[in-house]
Amino acid sequence: MNRKIAAFDIIFYGALPYLIWTYGRDPMGDYYAMLLSTVPGFIYTIYRFVKEKQINFLGLFIIVSLLISTLVNVLSGNAEDMLWNQVYIGYVTASVFLISILVKRPLALYFAIDMASLQGYKRSDSKWLFTRKGLFMWFQLFTGLFVFRSLFQSGLKAWLIEQYGVDGYGKMIIYMQVSGWIFSGLILGMMVLLSYKINQHLKTNVFKSSTTSSTTNQEGER
Repeated sequence: MNRKIAAFDIIFYGALPYLIWTYGRDPMGDYYAMLLSTVPGFIYTIYRFVKEKQINFLGLFIIVSLLISTLVNVLSGNAEDMLWNQVYIGYVTASVFLISILVKRPLALYFAIDMASLQGYKRSDSKWLFTRKGLFMWFQLFTGLFVFRSLFQSGLKAWLIEQYGVDGYGKMIIYMQVSGWIFSGLILGMMVLLSYKINQHLKTNVFKSSTTSSTTNQEGER
């Protein structure tokens, strides 16, 4: 299943946008070819959203981000402005994640609550657990990874625009896709680490609870 998703990601976020840009810019012009190249990714993201029924905080965050990005793309007016606006949106996204850290409401924590809810766990129980001392800091760090990803990818796109201009859009698609895979790997690694930390926290507290209960029973028998 993961291989199938990875293959679709390559097709809709990489291959199709690249082909539309490469063969569409002559008949349609740079701006409309670039705008049309975002359509496969938009449709695929909506399809995934509906299929996986992500009617939760994470799903709404993705849809709102997608709608804002699409609206800005449509209103940009020309190809170069569209590229620069995408960079600015990336910086704004990084700011949103950073603010959530500063106010101690890390977005990664709410994403994790959504994921736990899909597995059958109560949202209130997950929130209580994830905000415990020893776990909360990891969600702060996880959100920090999202900040770094947005800053890095926006900075990379800005550098590519400066180096190649609109003509380098095909290269941008490839570079952004590769960097996206790298950050997906880092995010997956952080999720595995968080899962380990949560399990360790639960084991430690269960052990303490059982030890305390045993001691209390022994004292009662005396």
